Amino acid sequence: MEIYTLSEGSYSVDSTKKFIPFNPETDNRRDRPGSLFIHVNPFLIKTADDLILLDAGLGYKDTRDELILHQNIRNAGFEPEEVTLVLMSHLHYDHSGGLVVERGGQLLPSFPQARHVIQRQEFEFALTGTSSSYHKEIFEALQQSATIDFVDGDGEYKQGISYELSAGHSKFHQVFWMEFEGKKVFFGGDELPEPEQLIRKFVAKYDYDGQRSAELRIQYGKKAAAEGDICLFYHSRNITAGTISYNGEQFTVNTI
Repeated sequence: MEIYTLSEGSYSVDSTKKFIPFNPETDNRRDRPGSLFIHVNPFLIKTADDLILLDAGLGYKDTRDELILHQNIRNAGFEPEEVTLVLMSHLHYDHSGGLVVERGGQLLPSFPQARHVIQRQEFEFALTGTSSSYHKEIFEALQQSATIDFVDGDGEYKQGISYELSAGHSKFHQVFWMEFEGKKVFFGGDELPEPEQLIRKFVAKYDYDGQRSAELRIQYGKKAAAEGDICLFYHSRNITAGTISYNGEQFTVNTI
């Protein structure tokens, strides 16, 4: 098993929910009052059977009109067409923008050969267009020409991949546990997006159910520490993949 972080960089996001590139070395946070500052990290996992993408980033393009996500996959030594599974924690724009690519004025699936694993109710809600956190046109394009494997609640998708409806950050958010070649991986999406959230315990206003999310972070952190999971942190600027230690009072996150 091989794990790759497909970093799309740092961004600020304000009440308009627009993601604006932010360079911590040259940009000043004070120039963007009221903004959250996040890093965006889709992940790629190569197993004996699959090339798995975990969430799809913002879908921004580089100067050559190519998806940054596609180029990051190539930089890891693969072609986007080789991706066989796309596992989606939820469908907020900063996780789903890269599911499609604009070509000739039309939105097309970015990974047409892949199976997309999505909670059914998350997809149905995204299609309603009632929240600006979701871009309805992405999911309409997927409906037309992508392969989607809808899942409901908790279960096992296939051998080595299980999912759980966590319902903290978004109403139908899910997390994934994977086990390949004797190694265990936990992907918590936005239930456990940064290692700092294990150290600084708080209830976030941006979560659908902030109290539940705060409790889940601790629950998942303890489970990962007990079982030796590799945790993947989607919004971390520093440690994107690491293991967790817990001494009964405090968590420590160790890079791998």
